Amino acid sequence: MEEMEMDSIECVSLMDGVEDEEIQSSVASHQYPLGKPNNILHAGNVPTSVHELLECPVCTNSMYPPIHQCHNGHTLCSTCKTRVHNRCPTCRQELGDIRCLALEKVAESLELPCKYFSLGCPEIFPYYSKLKHETLCNFRPYSCPYAGSECSVTGDIPYLVTHLRDDHKVDMHTGCTFNHRYVKSNPREVENATWMLTVFHCFGQYFCLHFEAFQLGVAPVYMAFLRFMGDETDARNYSYSLEVGGNGRKLIWEGTPRSIRDSHRKVRDSHDGLIIQRNMALFFSGGDRKELKLRVTGRIWKEQQNPDGGVCIPNLCS
Repeated sequence: MEEMEMDSIECVSLMDGVEDEEIQSSVASHQYPLGKPNNILHAGNVPTSVHELLECPVCTNSMYPPIHQCHNGHTLCSTCKTRVHNRCPTCRQELGDIRCLALEKVAESLELPCKYFSLGCPEIFPYYSKLKHETLCNFRPYSCPYAGSECSVTGDIPYLVTHLRDDHKVDMHTGCTFNHRYVKSNPREVENATWMLTVFHCFGQYFCLHFEAFQLGVAPVYMAFLRFMGDETDARNYSYSLEVGGNGRKLIWEGTPRSIRDSHRKVRDSHDGLIIQRNMALFFSGGDRKELKLRVTGRIWKEQQNPDGGVCIPNLCS
């Protein structure tokens, strides 16, 4: 995938950054070594035989209703029942449509900790509620926000910051403002999305600035947007602006950064950012309109609550 050439970066540093050794020390603890809270019922406290009974012999995941069994009493989950073509994986007998109601009743009586308890989640749930919670748990690991590949790395924010820097060679900057110049020799070729990612550290948080080209309809467009390295509730505490222009014209975008819980593709496809049509981008570039030269500037600020009137006021970097 082709990366954009970045001729120059001007980033105004307005806050103290995080030193390399601080990031490295954070990596060592990216698994949240909080210990095991005393008030959590661990899976090991439940008799092993019960957990073995509730474990599907095919996929080894916990079984949820309907739990199926063969005539000999061997069980498996409903998903795997179709995968084994209605044959018991243990004795090879035909499964039929027999439900193991007794095992489903046993499962109803269990309460288990969230599987992310070692990452800090203190919650305990009934067996059937646990799975739903874990898909939305605030303590679940984040996925790598790198857009240029299907990276499968997960972890907490300090770990991902170092992963982006060391493994993906992403540029890291400190400050609340940015001034980037993007150059592309042939702006008409976007068969493979051209992209770029820069990480900024300000207000003690990390933000991902994305800039890319992709096909929208019959013509390419250029898009810039910001993602917050944290949860959506924390992302709402910040705002950002992006500006691009030239030849006496400009476009300005203001919005709230999206959390990296939302995938890069989801944000891009929702058009939640600064979008520049190709003709406008070439107009901003000037010259013979055969080369893309865009300068994108912007800033990030934190919204603060006014203690007197309860009104949200901006805390600007200046």
